[in-house]
Amino acid sequence: MVRIFIILLATICAVLSFRAIDAKAQSAEKQHSAPAPQSASGATAIIESASHVQPPPPTYKFPNGQNLIYSGEWRLFNAGTATLHVENTGQEARIVITADATGAVALLYHVHDRMESVIDAKTFCSRSLKKHTEEGFRRVDTNLVIDYPRKKAIFDDKNLKNNSSKHAENEIPECVSDVISAIFYAGTVQAEPGGQFSFPLNDGGKTVDVLAHVEAREEIKVPAGTYKTIRLQPEVLSGPLKGKGKVWVWYSEDANRIPVQMRAKMFWGTLNFKLQRIEQAGK
Repeated sequence: MVRIFIILLATICAVLSFRAIDAKAQSAEKQHSAPAPQSASGATAIIESASHVQPPPPTYKFPNGQNLIYSGEWRLFNAGTATLHVENTGQEARIVITADATGAVALLYHVHDRMESVIDAKTFCSRSLKKHTEEGFRRVDTNLVIDYPRKKAIFDDKNLKNNSSKHAENEIPECVSDVISAIFYAGTVQAEPGGQFSFPLNDGGKTVDVLAHVEAREEIKVPAGTYKTIRLQPEVLSGPLKGKGKVWVWYSEDANRIPVQMRAKMFWGTLNFKLQRIEQAGK
């Protein structure tokens, strides 16, 4: 379940608009009902018609050197914790996510995942993505390299249990996001409620387009504090995640545009992640 948070936001990617599938599951989750989209005009405006990654605005500020710590909740149970760390070295930025199952969920299913995305700090184009996955008895290391001169995403996957490996190369556009960088990229796009924008995302397979619906401005309260936010609902337009549920992300409306709250509504229930605190790395 912790991994769903990453992947979905990985698709902020993408998991980004899943349709509700199971009416029973939805009725059981009424307390987590889907937020209602708001639009001043009542119509959806297209902010960007072509799918692409655009550079962040001059006002955007990387949460450099900070640890964003989230807690996950599923059916009132503490499902896990996730930490996002961002480090901007000038020409490139590194985004690291670690996720661990906790509480009763950890007793049922071991989860310890680590992902590291490297992006071009000026363009937000992804350069590489590394994953170490420990889920149940599964142990896998994955490496994704974005080769822009060849316009290829080079994917290598190794099963640490049986030493089997996979290699694949797939076409990419001139600039692409990955499942981790997309979490931050979607928040940098300056958009108004009622609009939408799209961008390409690659996780080692075929590149997919993510359509982000800008739904509303909201003031929300999380353990880390009270934030004025803008709510996005990303939708994956193709691939295996299409139509598998819904995801919402609330971004702070300040220079950092950090994800404050995330919600994934799947057929098995609703998973909520809320920002618990912000720490300066090394303290």
